[in-house]
Amino acid sequence: MTTDVATQEPTLALAAWIRVCRLEDLSPERGSAALVGGEQVALFRTHRDDVFAVQQLDPFSGAHVMSRGIVGTRGEAPTVASPMYKQVFDLRTGECLDAVGKEPQALRTWAVEVRDDVVHLARPEPDEWDAT
Repeated sequence: MTTDVATQEPTLALAAWIRVCRLEDLSPERGSAALVGGEQVALFRTHRDDVFAVQQLDPFSGAHVMSRGIVGTRGEAPTVASPMYKQVFDLRTGECLDAVGKEPQALRTWAVEVRDDVVHLARPEPDEWDAT
């Protein structure tokens, strides 16, 4: 069994993971974009080498720009601020931390695991592939 770097929780079986890149390909405190299963994903590596994955699509502007956002923190939460309208999102949950409008917007997130310095994302369930 393997352990998630960010949460230290047990993770899924190896077959449920997609290899994305090497950890060294991700610059600390900067975003990178990847195409995973036909979907654009924004990857973020912290100074502690925690890696987070959220959708590249900014839900407020409709532009695929989240990997260009500003990485930071709010309290204990690692965050990214959208480069478009500056809404701040929790990288762990995708939750928007800035109240905007009636319906809260959130980023889709993926479970991330780093094994042998290789970043893997959790493979979506088959119905999730169809929804993208």
